[in-house]
Amino acid sequence: MRVISYSGDNNVTLLRSGAEFFPALIAAIDDAHVEIYLETYIFRIDDTGILVRDALERAAKRGVIVSVITDWVGTGRVHSKQIKATLTSAGVQHRSFNPWFRRGVARSHRKLCVVDRKWAFVGGLNIIDDFVDDSNHSTLPAPRWDFAVQINGPLVEAIHEEMQNQWIRTGKMKLRARWDKFKMARYTQHGTEPGQALAGLVVRDNLRNRRTIQRAYLQALGRARETAFLANPYFAPGRKLRRALEEAAMRGVKVTLLLGVGQFYLQDAVAHSFYPKLLRAGVRIIEYTKTQLHAKVAVIDDEWATVGSSNYDGLSLFVNQEANVVVSDVEFAHTLRNEIEVGLSEGRLVQLQDFEHSAWYKKLWYGAAFLFYRGVIHVITLGQDA
Repeated sequence: MRVISYSGDNNVTLLRSGAEFFPALIAAIDDAHVEIYLETYIFRIDDTGILVRDALERAAKRGVIVSVITDWVGTGRVHSKQIKATLTSAGVQHRSFNPWFRRGVARSHRKLCVVDRKWAFVGGLNIIDDFVDDSNHSTLPAPRWDFAVQINGPLVEAIHEEMQNQWIRTGKMKLRARWDKFKMARYTQHGTEPGQALAGLVVRDNLRNRRTIQRAYLQALGRARETAFLANPYFAPGRKLRRALEEAAMRGVKVTLLLGVGQFYLQDAVAHSFYPKLLRAGVRIIEYTKTQLHAKVAVIDDEWATVGSSNYDGLSLFVNQEANVVVSDVEFAHTLRNEIEVGLSEGRLVQLQDFEHSAWYKKLWYGAAFLFYRGVIHVITLGQDA
């Protein structure tokens, strides 16, 4: 398993929800001269998706090489076929990730883009309108709460290489050629230079990077001294990450979890099964109630921060392909922490007594949901979900 390869002298800009992300993404695409790689879990042809699609098609018509990967499950079988037909007719190359589960159950949950090896985008935002619930297509009461980063600097080359390799892997390759490609894949190394943010790309796959994202969280929590702010929509981590949160809180770190609720009934029940032990350890839990929380972000000790696609559940940590950026920069960490604190003010504080005095049938439901979830993940991961 690789350690994080950091590079210095990066400019990393936090993008708040679609209102900032999509204009920045489209502006970079419209300025492209040579090459664009775009990878997303969901590509919905709604008002927002049309804007991105049209920008990609304009780039292709200018002679830019445009390569787009969408996940077959996330985007949907029918929509994937429609998007492929539309994009390819305009000169855009398109591939679906793992159609018909031909390469197992893993999905590409990554949200990445690289333009001309100059600009990179990494985050949690799919190509979908901010006011549309990504699970049932209902209208949200406020824009989805999510984040991405725009990067300019040496790290862009590492992200470009990762996306280029993914494009090759999703094509038709013989098994031996595919294995040789995995063995040869290397991140471009950059020396740390004085200047802007120190940052690294952290990916999760099912070969050489099976535990990389979880390991990054475990190491950051293990070194935490004062504060840890973590925001995520789906909370169902393995015991190692739960224990790391509890141990940090018990040694005096102010650990705060901001969690999404209300999207999936089963997911909420699984998360609730973990609450009592976390609360007893001193972890503060806030449930976000303003709108759909989709952000996967964290700030630890106002120095270490991460933004990306990885949820705190078994699918993201042990099954799917994910991508996060880890940033070691005080200014960026302060900016992201401020945003998380705004989210905390829009949520509901969870009290231990809420669960200690719950009706017996609720406790039974939480326990049953956890056992069902753990069993499914245990089977999918062949017992590697720790």
